[in-house]
Amino acid sequence: MEKTQFDVVIVGGGHNGLTAAAYLARAGKSVAVLEREDHFGGAAVSAAAFKGVDARLSRYSYLVSLFPQRIVRELGLQIDLARRRYSSYTPNPANPGTGLLIDGADPVASRASFARVSDDAAADFDALEGLYAETGKLAQALFPTVCDPLPTRSEARELVGDDELWNAYIENPLGQAISERLNHPLVKGLVATDALIGTFTSLDDPSLDANRCFLYHVIGNGTGDWDIPLGGMGSVSKELERVAREAGATLISGATVTAISDDGEVQFQRGGESHAFGGERVLSNVSPWVLQGLLGGSPAAGSAPEGAQIKVNLLLRRLPKLRDESVAPEAAFGGTFHINEDYGQLEDAYQAALEGAIPDPLPCEIYCHSLTDPSILSDELVQAGAQTLTIFGLHTPHRLVTEENNGQLRAELLAAVLASLNSVLAEPIEDLLLTDADGNPCVEAKTTLDLEHALNMSGGNIFHGSLQWPFLEDDEPRSSPAERWGVATGHPRVFLCGAGARRGGGVSGLGGHNAAMAVLEDPTA
Repeated sequence: MEKTQFDVVIVGGGHNGLTAAAYLARAGKSVAVLEREDHFGGAAVSAAAFKGVDARLSRYSYLVSLFPQRIVRELGLQIDLARRRYSSYTPNPANPGTGLLIDGADPVASRASFARVSDDAAADFDALEGLYAETGKLAQALFPTVCDPLPTRSEARELVGDDELWNAYIENPLGQAISERLNHPLVKGLVATDALIGTFTSLDDPSLDANRCFLYHVIGNGTGDWDIPLGGMGSVSKELERVAREAGATLISGATVTAISDDGEVQFQRGGESHAFGGERVLSNVSPWVLQGLLGGSPAAGSAPEGAQIKVNLLLRRLPKLRDESVAPEAAFGGTFHINEDYGQLEDAYQAALEGAIPDPLPCEIYCHSLTDPSILSDELVQAGAQTLTIFGLHTPHRLVTEENNGQLRAELLAAVLASLNSVLAEPIEDLLLTDADGNPCVEAKTTLDLEHALNMSGGNIFHGSLQWPFLEDDEPRSSPAERWGVATGHPRVFLCGAGARRGGGVSGLGGHNAAMAVLEDPTA
């Protein structure tokens, strides 16, 4: 570490930090990335979660939608994304022998599954397609702006070009738009879940937190499709690390940043020794809450981010049988598997968690990556029929967990997840679990506090805080490059480059790209 002065010092080597490093180094800037772990990638990593078992799971983040092809093309990333044939399967909690299967290759079969649930569900099939046609218009209007300086609200509204559409999804609580377009609670819930991933709110809340979460879930690359990166999420970060290194960025792992000053000095600990780097600009790939502390400030009381999910990884010897015998397990688990997520259940779960209880039943979503990408398993496991399951439990807010109760709560949440899953299966999921080298079941559960500990992710919030609109309010300042690109911190030499930047949530590279563009546009950098 002979060199200590850089054009840009990046705090945090997650995928956004690597994206920024690659862009800036390719533009001729001297760049250093400081990462506290012994590897890079942050939440976008693949990991051998179970001792002695050759399976590399996407341990934290798990799907890709928002990562623009523009970034892939400009950086020359070699990332292969697989599109899932099945969009989703949603068992009917009122009759788990039926469910909604959305098969991208067979709309006739999809329509028939709606008809098996009820006449009301059948009537909603065309209305659902109409709703997604509307969100498609939003996607085509707004997604092309995410790699450019932020439009204003008025400019974004003009791009959408439809006042009724704008009001339905941007101005009024999302629950209103869903309820006006759909009738059956199961179909309404199918749509509503995209508004609640990692977001603790009601669909009718005037904060519109649900609307913003929903918007980011449906606009990705102009289609809203969620894909699986072949080789696991770690393959995305590995590619970004490769191009950053090849461009000349200095990447330093095992470096725990302890302070950042307004003049661009970054202090850190590595190998038991203290070091300091200076940068004309500092980019923060940690949460804004963490950044405030590094800058010597005291975050405002009650402003801490709050995550709201329990993440569970399982390894099975085979897929479980379903209570719905009309759907093959390979189809049901081939897309997003929604459990106990009808509209009423989602609202009831929110109210239960508000009162301090674990929702019963717990709304959950399941993803089986190994069906689409068997390369994450050894040949032996593939030949034996093994499969991974990633389960994401909703409405489990960070306020429920403390350092003292984390172990007990993790066990209770895991039990709630498995009970919710078993409610739609024809056999207990516990009977299908593989065991690790020590004979323990291949189960891994992560609470919001576990995420905070592992990733320095404040409150376990996967977005580093409340999501923001992908546009500026008409009266918001936009005089500086940092303001125009949505990466300003109030400190002229310090920019956000992670999920906490505007348009930064999810595995998208947008926080890193936009921070890099702000640096390159700034004449004083």
